[in-house]
Amino acid sequence: MAAVLGRVAELPALLALSRSALVRHWDAPALDRALEWARYFQHVHDRFRARPQLREALGRRLRRAQPCSPPLGFSALGRCPELLGLALLENRALPPAACRRLLRRLLLPPGAGAGPEPRGLALLARRKAAARLLALPRRPGGTEPRVRAEAQLLLGRLREEEAQEGARRPRWLCGVLERLPPPRAFAVVAAALALLGQGGGAEGAGDGDRDGSGPDGNRASAAGDGCIAGLLLSWLLGNRERFSAFCLCLPGSLLASLAGHYSQLSRSYLDLLTGWGSHLHYDPLQGRWVKSCLEKAELSWEELRERFSCLCQGSALLREQTQAALKLLKTPDGDFQVRGLSVWTDLLMEVEE
Repeated sequence: MAAVLGRVAELPALLALSRSALVRHWDAPALDRALEWARYFQHVHDRFRARPQLREALGRRLRRAQPCSPPLGFSALGRCPELLGLALLENRALPPAACRRLLRRLLLPPGAGAGPEPRGLALLARRKAAARLLALPRRPGGTEPRVRAEAQLLLGRLREEEAQEGARRPRWLCGVLERLPPPRAFAVVAAALALLGQGGGAEGAGDGDRDGSGPDGNRASAAGDGCIAGLLLSWLLGNRERFSAFCLCLPGSLLASLAGHYSQLSRSYLDLLTGWGSHLHYDPLQGRWVKSCLEKAELSWEELRERFSCLCQGSALLREQTQAALKLLKTPDGDFQVRGLSVWTDLLMEVEE
């Protein structure tokens, strides 16, 4: 038992080493030895977890071995392969060859298929490998695939939780999205909503087919995706300043596409455009519509016209809704067919040309 206690005391040093720059010198044998030690610690956990006195002794030995950091407990022994894999995948000093070998070992560990460990390690490897890939510097023209991949990761996590816990909003969702820089968070949410809309998992989901085990499976999948879309829309529309920033950040063509899939978003988007348009006034000296307050983050006439034009280039229903809204707005201004009297008249004339 003394030998086991001595070896267990080395766990903090192993994890500290895996986070250090020293791993740049690791070759395949060194990586394999580290993984073998991780599995040894897991074996110790499985062997002694039902023996309270020995479990407590191992926990005390671990705590004494790391007095200056948040102490690892006995349960850390059982999670050692995951802890080591996580530390190494997040360590940019790990050589590419060792990283590839690590991914192979995590995805196909010895004895794969027996017990829960392979599944947990495979899930860890997929997520952290994706995070490592997505953390690479952005290149011109390469943002769309990255955003799409991030959106797919977000949807995958939400689908897992929806299957387990139903339609409740996960507590981590708001925190994750709000920790991201706003442009990136908005792009990811927009891409996720677009993917759900293309797959038929949003409003009007019955119009498309989805892969599944049959009609019931398709309906269940569509309903689940509809719940996920509702969670994302709730986060987006629940704060007016956030939604305003979202619409200012993204191109009109993308927003029009989303509005065509989600009626709740289209209504809020039209209301927002209406508010922005109401702050424009006609300058007879320039012969054009200008912002009434340059300090406010509002759209110019040209930008507003482009947004309404995109909406009218969407589905027939979206076009009819947009034109009906403009006609309703121009009526209080006198309903004249003369340019320069009402911003809504001018917008309607532009989109109907």
